[in-house]
Amino acid sequence: MPIYEYRCSSCGAQKDVMQKISDAPLTKCPECGQEAFAKQISAAGFQLKGSGYYATDFKNKPAVQCEPSACSACPAAGTHS
Repeated sequence: MPIYEYRCSSCGAQKDVMQKISDAPLTKCPECGQEAFAKQISAAGFQLKGSGYYATDFKNKPAVQCEPSACSACPAAGTHS
């Protein structure tokens, strides 16, 4: 379930709430009781777990070096020093 950030425009209270996407947005502030609680727009945080991702499988592997004889046919030919 996603975590949504809410903020009260009346008292300034902030709260993170875990709720289903299909749940109705909260409107009543749990601190002051006013109907001024609104969902904030924020960046989603997620982490890719398991194998097959850059962070788990490819991040720490050294770059493959071209053989000098094969570089003439390489699409990046001329960029090697």
